[in-house]
Amino acid sequence: MSDDEAARAFNELSPSERLAALGVIVPDAPRPAASYVGHVISGALIYTAGQLPLLDGRLLAEGLVGDGVDMTSAARCARQCAINVLAQVPAAGHRMEDVRRIVKLTVYVASAAGFTEQHLVANGASELFGEVFGEIGSHARSAVGVAALPLNSPVEIEAVIEVGHR
Repeated sequence: MSDDEAARAFNELSPSERLAALGVIVPDAPRPAASYVGHVISGALIYTAGQLPLLDGRLLAEGLVGDGVDMTSAARCARQCAINVLAQVPAAGHRMEDVRRIVKLTVYVASAAGFTEQHLVANGASELFGEVFGEIGSHARSAVGVAALPLNSPVEIEAVIEVGHR
């Protein structure tokens, strides 16, 4: 199969099939770490709580980006946060195929003094949404540098996701 044929075949897959083809396993939604819920539904929108880069209950990295956490690790953390954002879709009673649009991401990056590449860290999440959802994965985004995040996480992401009603 040529590269063009492979790309066409991939583009014909559903979001769930694309996740599988990418080797991404969407976990059960992480449990909130304090007094809040993982998501709220308002109309056709799912608003997620901030999601940390937890994998099997552990952070992928800890500390500040630019001082102990390198860009590659930070982008990998953002990708894991995005996977945990996706876990909120079935927790809200929807399928990945119900997603009509990834509307907005807010990406918080625990940043060392002088670190100004939060937007590049955020690409770890944005690129995953593009791979899984194509055009409807394109979204508005804010990438914000902060002094610290819960549990010493280097990245936290919240999202607004539009879903279709079943």
